[in-house]
Amino acid sequence: MRKTTFSVLSLAALGLTAQAQQRPNVIFVLADDLGYGDLSCYEGEAPTPHIDQLAREGVRFTNAHAVASTSTPSRYGMLTGCYPFRRPGTDVAAGNAGMIIKPEQYTVADAFHNAGYRTAAIGKWHLGLGSKTAQQDWNGELDQTPRDLGFDYHYIMAATADRVPCVFIEQGRVKNWDPEAPIEVSYDWGKPFPGEPLGRTHPELLTKQRHSHGHDMAIVNGIGRIGYMRGGGKALWRDEDIPDSLLHYAIKWIGEQTMERGEQAAPFFMYFATNDVHVPRQPHERFRGKSPMGLRGEAILQFDYTIGQLRAALDSLGIADNTLIIITSDNGPVLDDGYADRAEELVGTHKPGGPYRGGKYSAYEAGNVVPFIVSGAGAKRGKVSNALVSLIDLPATMAAMVGVDIPAGQATDSRECLKTWLGRSKKPAPYHVSMAANRSLEVRDQRWKYIEPSRGSIGWGPNIESGYSQEPQLYDMSRAAWEQDNQAERQPKVLQRMQQLLQSIRK
Repeated sequence: MRKTTFSVLSLAALGLTAQAQQRPNVIFVLADDLGYGDLSCYEGEAPTPHIDQLAREGVRFTNAHAVASTSTPSRYGMLTGCYPFRRPGTDVAAGNAGMIIKPEQYTVADAFHNAGYRTAAIGKWHLGLGSKTAQQDWNGELDQTPRDLGFDYHYIMAATADRVPCVFIEQGRVKNWDPEAPIEVSYDWGKPFPGEPLGRTHPELLTKQRHSHGHDMAIVNGIGRIGYMRGGGKALWRDEDIPDSLLHYAIKWIGEQTMERGEQAAPFFMYFATNDVHVPRQPHERFRGKSPMGLRGEAILQFDYTIGQLRAALDSLGIADNTLIIITSDNGPVLDDGYADRAEELVGTHKPGGPYRGGKYSAYEAGNVVPFIVSGAGAKRGKVSNALVSLIDLPATMAAMVGVDIPAGQATDSRECLKTWLGRSKKPAPYHVSMAANRSLEVRDQRWKYIEPSRGSIGWGPNIESGYSQEPQLYDMSRAAWEQDNQAERQPKVLQRMQQLLQSIRK
C-alpha cells in the first residue's frame, strides 16, 4: 500500500486552505437497524434533536442506500468497497465466525492509516474475529482482529447484542476477562453446554426480556441469546450499559489522540458502530418511559443522546469545527426481530421505513434506504440532497478526501463521490446495488429500480414484505407510489437496460 501526502485538491474540496494544513478528523457513525423514517429530521415521531442539529449544520440525504439489507454483508461492502455478493460467507455471521474481511484486503481504515491518521473501530463489529471459525481463544489473544485491517485501536462487540459471546473485545482480548469464569462459545446447534440453562428450557430466568421467535439459547443478563455460551463472569456486559460503555471508550480514545503528549496531534478516523436500535432493545434506565413507542422508541432516544454526548466532547476538546461527522445505518428497520418488546404494538403512526415498502431483510426499498447525514468540516450547511448515494463508495470517497491512492485490485466496486457527499455537487452515483437476505440483488439509478427474480421468504419470524418474486420487478422511483406499480411488462427497454446493467456489475 502506498502512502501519499494530503493533496491541495483534497483540501480545496473540503473548503480548507493549503496554508492551514488542517486535515479534518472523521467520525463515521453507523447505527444498527435504524430506519429511514426513524429520525425526526426525516419526519419520524421520535425526537432526535442532536442529530437534527447536525443535519441543519450539514447535508441531509434523501436517497442514500446501504449495501445490503442485513448487517454483516452491509458492513463488509461498506468497509472494503467490494460487493458482498462477490464472495461466499458474507451472510449474517455467527458470534464465533472467523474474520470475514481478510488481512490482505484493503479497507477504508487502511486509506486513513496510509494518510497518517490514527484509526479506531468502536462498537458492534459483526464481521468475525480470529483466523478460523469456532476456534477462537476467548481466554487469550485473538490472532486476527481489526488491527489487521488498518485499525490502530478497537473496543468492540464480537457480533451483535443478541448473539454470544456477550463480552467486549479490546485490542484482541476480552475486556475484564475473569480467570475464574473461562469463556466457551458454541454455535453447534442442538449441543448446548451441559448444565447451562437455556431460554427455551428455563423461561423463569428470562427476567428482562422474553423471546418471540428464536433467541432462546444462552441466557445473559436475564435475556435469551442466539448461540451457546458458558463462563464470562465479570466480563459479561449489562445490556443497559452498552451505549455508555461504547461512548466512554470513544471519547477516551479521541481525547488521547487530541492531547497526545502536548504535541500537534495526528488527525483521526473513528468507525463508531452503535448497537442501537438492534435487539434486544434494553435501553439504560434513564430513558425508560420516555417514549410512547416503548423500548424501540427509547433506543432511538438513546442513540440521539449518544450523538449529543459525542458532539459535546468534540466541542470541549475544541475540535468540533475540524471534525467531519457522517451518520447512517447498516440497513433498514425491523420491529419484532425476536423479542417480545411490543415494538409492533406500540409503533402507532410512526413509520420506521418512511414512505417505503419492506424493511430489514427485504429487497424492497426500506431494506436498504437509510438516513445519511454529512456534517462538519468541509460539508455545506443546511443542504438537503436527493442525489443517489451508496455506502459502497465510502472507501474511494474517503481515500480521495485524504489524498491516497487505492491499490490496484482493491475496493473495486467503490467510486469517488466526495463533492456530492459534501453537498458541493448534485451529481448522483451512476447506480446502486444492494443484496437482500436471500442474496438476491436489486439495482437502481436515480430514477429506476430493478429487482431480479428470486425464490425464498423471510421465514423465521419478522413481519416484513420480502420483495422476493419469481417475476422481474421494475419500479419508477420518481413516482409517488413507490414500488407499487411493477412496470416490467410496460417498459421492456428500460427493463432490458437495468438487467444488462446488473449483469455487467456481476461480471
